Amino acid sequence: MTNAFALVGRIYHSTHIPRALPWAKCFIDLRVVSGITFLLSSAPFLAQPRMIVEADVMNMGEVVYQTPRRVVFNITNRGADPLVISRVQPSCECTKVTFPQQPVPPGGTAEIAATYDARMLGSFQKELEVYTNASSEPVYLTLQGRVVQAATDYTGEFPIDMGAVRLANNVVEFDDVNRGDKPVVAIPIVNTSKGSYRPALMHLPPYLSATYEPEQLAGGRVGRILLALNTEKLKNYGLTQTSVYLARHMGDKVSMANEIEVSALLLPDFSRLSAEDMMRAPHMRLSADSLDFSGLQGKQKASQVITITNDGRQPLNINSLQVYGKVLSVSLANRVIAPGQQVKLKVTINRKFEKASKTRPRVLLITDDPTRPKTIINVKL
Repeated sequence: MTNAFALVGRIYHSTHIPRALPWAKCFIDLRVVSGITFLLSSAPFLAQPRMIVEADVMNMGEVVYQTPRRVVFNITNRGADPLVISRVQPSCECTKVTFPQQPVPPGGTAEIAATYDARMLGSFQKELEVYTNASSEPVYLTLQGRVVQAATDYTGEFPIDMGAVRLANNVVEFDDVNRGDKPVVAIPIVNTSKGSYRPALMHLPPYLSATYEPEQLAGGRVGRILLALNTEKLKNYGLTQTSVYLARHMGDKVSMANEIEVSALLLPDFSRLSAEDMMRAPHMRLSADSLDFSGLQGKQKASQVITITNDGRQPLNINSLQVYGKVLSVSLANRVIAPGQQVKLKVTINRKFEKASKTRPRVLLITDDPTRPKTIINVKL
């Protein structure tokens, strides 16, 4: 705003008006006033966030009745200030949404995910109202499609081919859970054979349990595997990863072909900290929130570095440093960072393991910074 006033002042004082043309001075004065109005009205918007949606309408095609389908809206902050998404309101209870809880930095990207659970047959159109600090008005995102009793082509709805059965997904993530939570994730499954099939998961760890709806799946029918997490049985904060395996027939063996990757992210709870405790707490700042290796396609291995700075008053403890996906590895010289100090986090990719990774490559940090106990660094390959 100060720069705008200074610029207007220079424009006004540098204007040369002949004494013999007082009408010209009035004309130019009006021009200057118009310039002041334009600069002052536009100045507050120069540093605002700006949300750009890659596609604001998603056509989901055929959706099988009572089979949840997930879609993702990719967004980018094209403004100069961080973008904060305060609320995403779906138009009906049949749609569940997730959105970034942390501000999206200028130039940063994020995802708004919507899971639609069809309750009625026929065509549908659902809307999401997205409220941000970029505007007083919401941005509208739209889901479209047609609900059918049974699909004729399962490749789009159930892309994971396991022979006579297909799954909607073979990666399950229990994100941002706290001790005491018992979340449940549904894995839609279809029996493409003509005979009856009884689904069962093998190698379940103590903190996971599974139920099946229905327990016996007729040929051509769709069901669900309900995978439940008991957070009381998780040993450590941070990321816990395992694999379970779907038995496709009696006597089936464990292999990559029937593997389902499962991860659980247990967070510490800072809700009871006082305002004074928050003031004294450590505060983590990263030199970058994402890494892009896509321009290094010719290299089998490559590394990049992110600087971690502690801007708080107490030492910053990095309690957990982990990766999603076998393609990534990380190294950090010191996990305790004194106030005002910084360390370098080295992130390395090895493309030899790229095909073996089912999950999106990401780096996870769990810290004792109460404002961001979990930090995800997205990695683009």
